Amino acid sequence: MMKIRYIALWAVSCLFIACNEESDFEEVEVVEETPELTSGSADFSTYVSLGNSLTAGLTDNALFIAGQQNSMPNLLAAKFSLVGGGSFTQPLANDNIGGLLAGGEPLEGFKPRLVFGGAGPEDLEDVVGPVSPTTDIVLNNPAGPFNNLGVPGAKSFHMLFNGYGNLGNLEAKLANPYFVRMTGSTPDVSILELAMAQSPTFFTLWAGNNDVLGYAISGGDGTDPITDEALFNNAINGLVATLTSAGAQGVMANIPYVTTIPHFTTVTHDPIDPEENNFADLVPTLNAFFGALNQVYDFLGESERAITFNDSVNNAVVILDEDLVDLSAQITGVLNANPAFPVFVQQLGLSEDKAPVVATLMGNAYGQARLANEDDLLVLSSRRVIGEVDEFSTNALKSFGFPEAMAAQFSTNGITLPLGDKWVLTPEEQDEIKTATDNFNATIATAASSAGLAFVDANAIMQNLANGGVTDGDYTLTGSLVTGGAFSLDGVHPTARGYALLANEFMKAIDDTYGSNFEDSGSLYDIGNFPTNYSPTLR
Repeated sequence: MMKIRYIALWAVSCLFIACNEESDFEEVEVVEETPELTSGSADFSTYVSLGNSLTAGLTDNALFIAGQQNSMPNLLAAKFSLVGGGSFTQPLANDNIGGLLAGGEPLEGFKPRLVFGGAGPEDLEDVVGPVSPTTDIVLNNPAGPFNNLGVPGAKSFHMLFNGYGNLGNLEAKLANPYFVRMTGSTPDVSILELAMAQSPTFFTLWAGNNDVLGYAISGGDGTDPITDEALFNNAINGLVATLTSAGAQGVMANIPYVTTIPHFTTVTHDPIDPEENNFADLVPTLNAFFGALNQVYDFLGESERAITFNDSVNNAVVILDEDLVDLSAQITGVLNANPAFPVFVQQLGLSEDKAPVVATLMGNAYGQARLANEDDLLVLSSRRVIGEVDEFSTNALKSFGFPEAMAAQFSTNGITLPLGDKWVLTPEEQDEIKTATDNFNATIATAASSAGLAFVDANAIMQNLANGGVTDGDYTLTGSLVTGGAFSLDGVHPTARGYALLANEFMKAIDDTYGSNFEDSGSLYDIGNFPTNYSPTLR
C-alpha cells in the first residue's frame, strides 16, 4: 500500500537551530492515502452467478424487484464494474409484491412477501389488504440472457438438469417456475448451459443449501429428502469442471448449519404462556386428561413421556417424535383393559360405549408423543399453528361422534394434538442434517481448492451471526429475527443489509485469491446504507 506522510523533519532542523524548548516543534497531521482500486489478476468482464434463492435475492419469503436489486451478485457486479466488469442482467420480477401467477391464476406455494406487522412477520395481505401480483410465468417473462442465474429452490443437481425450466414439466414437479422465467425460447436448456453460453470470465457458485435446507424446513418429514451424497458430489464437481473449462475464475461458498438461522431458533420449545388466552384456567382439565395417559406410560415403563402442564411458567408443546418406539397398540390395549376407563370417558361427556373408540384414538394420537425440550428445533412457521384448532382432526373426531366443541378441544395443535413431524426438527434429524452438511462442505472446499478458486466460509459467518454477531463498519448484525438486521422475515434469507455483508465477504475472498484490493482501497460496502426492512406500501 502506498502511503504519503507529511512529517516534521525536526531531527534535521535541530542541526541548524536550537531545539531546547518543546514549543519549538509543531505537530503535523499524518495523512494516509488509500490505493487505487485494482482487480489484480481477476477478469470481471463477463460475470455470471449460479446458485439458488440466496443468490437470486429472495428475501421476506418472496422474490421482488427491490430484493433482487440488493441481491449479493448484483452488489458484486456493481463493484466489478469499477475494474472492467461488464453489464449484469437479472430476471427481475414485475413488482415489489412478490408471488407468482401462471396464466393469470396464483401459483400455489408462491405468495406475496412477508412484512413486519408490529409483533413479527405477517403476510402482506393481512397488513395492507388484498394485493394483485403481476409476475406471470406464462404471460410476461423477461428476456435474457441473464447474468444472475440464481434459481430459488434449486438443488445442486438441478443446475445440470435439462427441462428444469420447461413450463410443460411444471405439473409433474420436474420444473421450477422461477427458472421457467429464464429459459425463453430454449425451455430445455440447463442453468449451467445458460451460464456457459455467455463465456464467463468470472463466476460465483453458491450451491448446495437446498440439498439439506428442503429437508430441514419440512421438519425432516421425508417429503423433501437430503440429496444423496454421490449425486451431490457429482453435481458440484461437474459444475466446477465445466465453469472453469475455458479458464474462468470464481468464488465458491459452502452451506451454513441450519441451527444458525432464525427459521429454526426463533420459536422456543416452550412457547405456551399460561397468561395468554386464559391458558392457566385450562391446566387442571388438561392435567386430568393427560393423567390417565401418564398412568399408561408409567405402566409401560415410559414415564419420561409424561405430559403435564403448568399454570405459572411457560409450557412446552406436545410433539410427535417418529424416532420414539410406537406405543399406539399398547396404549389402546392398556386403556381397554382398565375397568375404570369407561368411567373416565363418561367424565369427558361421552357415552360409555365410546370407550373403545377413545382408547384407539388416544393410542394413535399419543403413541409417539412427548413434550418438546430445549434440544428440539421448531420451524418458524409453527408459530402460526401452535394453539390453533386443526380442522382435519376436528372433522375426524366429529365423524366418531364427538360433539364439535369437544372435537376442537382435542384437536388443538401442540397441546391436545401433538405437532406433526413437519413442524419440529428432533435431535436425530438435526444430526442427519449436520452430517450431510459437513460431508457436502468438504466436497465444496475440495472442489474450490483444486480449481484454484476463492472460497467463502458462509457456515462460519452464519455461526458468528448466531453467536454474538458480526461487526462490519459501524454495525453489528446478529442472527435474531427482526432485531438482528441480518435475516429477513422468513428467517432463512438475508435482508438487504445481510446481502451487503455477504458481498463484502466475497470481495475479501477475491482479494485473497486474485490480488484485488476491494478492502484495502476502501471499496467495500457500508452495510448501514442498506435497509433491514421493506415498507408494506412498497409496490
